[in-house]
Amino acid sequence: MIIFTYDKTFDGLLSCVFFAYEQKKFPDFILSESDQKPLFVDEQYRIITEKEKSLRVWKALEKKLSKIAQNMMLSVWLSELPETEMLLFRYIRKNIDYPEGVEMNFGDDDVLRIKEIAQKVAKEAEQLRQFVRFQETADGIYFAPVSPRYDVLSLIVSHFQSRYAGQPWIIYDTNRNTGLYYDTRSVVEVSFSQKDLSNLRLGVLDEEKLSSDETFFQQMWKEYFKSTTIKERINLKLQRQHMPRRYWRYLTEMQ
Repeated sequence: MIIFTYDKTFDGLLSCVFFAYEQKKFPDFILSESDQKPLFVDEQYRIITEKEKSLRVWKALEKKLSKIAQNMMLSVWLSELPETEMLLFRYIRKNIDYPEGVEMNFGDDDVLRIKEIAQKVAKEAEQLRQFVRFQETADGIYFAPVSPRYDVLSLIVSHFQSRYAGQPWIIYDTNRNTGLYYDTRSVVEVSFSQKDLSNLRLGVLDEEKLSSDETFFQQMWKEYFKSTTIKERINLKLQRQHMPRRYWRYLTEMQ
């Protein structure tokens, strides 16, 4: 059994591919340093991420794969599923080894799985675009906590950067304790302390951190939502189908 360990980055995974072909050593598992290792290991290699080598692998894939397939690979990476490393490794290897590639071979289990995961990630990103709710803070920044199943902030940033170009905002992933801050010019990553994070997971900011207008508008919106709701026509099953329950904590009208 052959194991590769790496730094859990996409460039690191591509470096694993380069090492495998360079050394003619193909792994049974690709793990991070912190992952639990199998009991019986014949060979173990620690792969150092090298940007130049990862770029060479990516350029080779660009020659074989369409833009759609390339984006699907990146979406699978953002899924963070346990199977991600070996699934992408097999997919990359098949596309490198076969002259015509396997992108359109939907009889291949790995090709089908890549497509299935990519569709789930794309759906998550689309739902996030729909259900993000900003709250105006006392210092004039619009803040939105979210807890997506997959690491999709990079897929939605351009949408909000374009739609809210003139106002500063933060979209914060409470599951991964990282967020994106837009200051009306550029986007940077931010993170908060564990103390702040525990409050953010509740879905709302403390009242003293909100602007006076925000508190008023939230109350008005709740009253409007309540007054327009027809109790006899409430269909919770249909509501959950179109608006998954995991987003409810971040929706003012559902609090």
